[in-house]
Amino acid sequence: MPAVISSLSKDQENNLLSLFSLVRLHLLYKASIHGFTAAAFHSRCDKQGPTVTVAYNAAGFAFGAYTSKDYTQSGEAVNDGEAFLYSIGAERKKPLRVGGISGQHAFTDGGHGPHFGALVFLHNDQPAVYSNPGTCFNFQAAEMHGDDLALTEFEVYRVEGLGDLLEKPWRNIQWTAEKRHQLMTSIQNYLPDIKTVNHARVLLVGPVGAGKSSFFNSINSAFRGNMTCQAMTGTAGTSVTTQYRAYTIKVGRRGGNLPLILCDTMGLEENADTGLNIDDVVSILKGHMKDRYQFSTCSSILEDSPGYKKHATLDDTIHCMAYVVDTSKVSLLSQKMLDKFTAIRKKANQLGIPQILLMTKVDEACPLVTKDLKNVYRSVYIQKKARQLSESLGIPLSYVLPVKNYSAELELDLNTDILLFMVLEQMLNYADSFFENQIADGQDGTNDPELYRSRIPPHGVLSERDDPKVV
Repeated sequence: MPAVISSLSKDQENNLLSLFSLVRLHLLYKASIHGFTAAAFHSRCDKQGPTVTVAYNAAGFAFGAYTSKDYTQSGEAVNDGEAFLYSIGAERKKPLRVGGISGQHAFTDGGHGPHFGALVFLHNDQPAVYSNPGTCFNFQAAEMHGDDLALTEFEVYRVEGLGDLLEKPWRNIQWTAEKRHQLMTSIQNYLPDIKTVNHARVLLVGPVGAGKSSFFNSINSAFRGNMTCQAMTGTAGTSVTTQYRAYTIKVGRRGGNLPLILCDTMGLEENADTGLNIDDVVSILKGHMKDRYQFSTCSSILEDSPGYKKHATLDDTIHCMAYVVDTSKVSLLSQKMLDKFTAIRKKANQLGIPQILLMTKVDEACPLVTKDLKNVYRSVYIQKKARQLSESLGIPLSYVLPVKNYSAELELDLNTDILLFMVLEQMLNYADSFFENQIADGQDGTNDPELYRSRIPPHGVLSERDDPKVV
């Protein structure tokens, strides 16, 4: 299925958002993709809470209706004092907003398309709107839709309130250059407890477009001191990553590598026969997949496959898994996608692999964070999404970490780096937990004591001269 992308222009989106307080719009339904039928509309929009419809016509209008109530196909007339109709025209500076007629209901909740009396969308399961001003709402037809009732597109968005800023952040962060340098030093001087293991190996898993490859590029850029793009990224509806990649991270342009390997995978997709295969995830976790293995959508890796490593060591296995989810799409995770996460989580638990969850694109999800990244732990909306993910995936809230990847920037940013480095620090902490379990399992005396090493940093302490951001 093609990628489902909003048809709202930036100006149209800003005009629509101006009709609300602080909200976020989540695209639920797009008629050109899902079908211009009432059934297609209800399959994606019932019981979704507050929603706003957006109808487009060839006359250049974007118009529709907002309701704070659920669609449930109850067959009843629904009262909603917050409901309104609106219109955004190319020649109009401000959007038209029309409140309901006093004493009349807002919409009829039936099995048809959205029925607001004066406007009935998807009329007769066609790309059309029925216009009848004076029923429930009153307006001038020319102002509302320019008397053009044929639709070129029709969309429905869930409207989520962003809330405000918390009085106190739910996590205390030091947003200073000293903190950034401290994190860099700690990460560079990390050393696994087991002698046969040279790097902590972390696997990134998440839906298509969640930001796995962008996360690696951001980490690589922050340590290198300039923007890099080693891992392929994009906005396609299918995964840009088609190979299994095990990436090392270099400190500075000519420095050594960090004691950390970030492993990137094909993106997860809803359908069982598309995207990353769960059996392939298990092979990666056990260390059996070689770098640059080409994923197949038809079958998982087999023991006789060219990219299969038969004799995997502890150094080859995954020591920590990081689920990567786009913050603005948390509410849109389907049950099929959640089921895939659950299946992967179960496999990782069986192998004793610690897991964390990265909430990416926090700046795109919340305007308050866009304005100032330091608001990330004060944003009511971001905290709400973190709790929602924690509950949906069964991961403790303390393991859920908001992060911002570099995307359009040309220069590194102190606050962005701090969030990125905090994630790496937690990955290494959880990898330590994995190694400690391996040591505990070997306390019966069967393991070689040379497997365990003292905590002496192998690379020396990172000096300010080596830190590309310290001046």
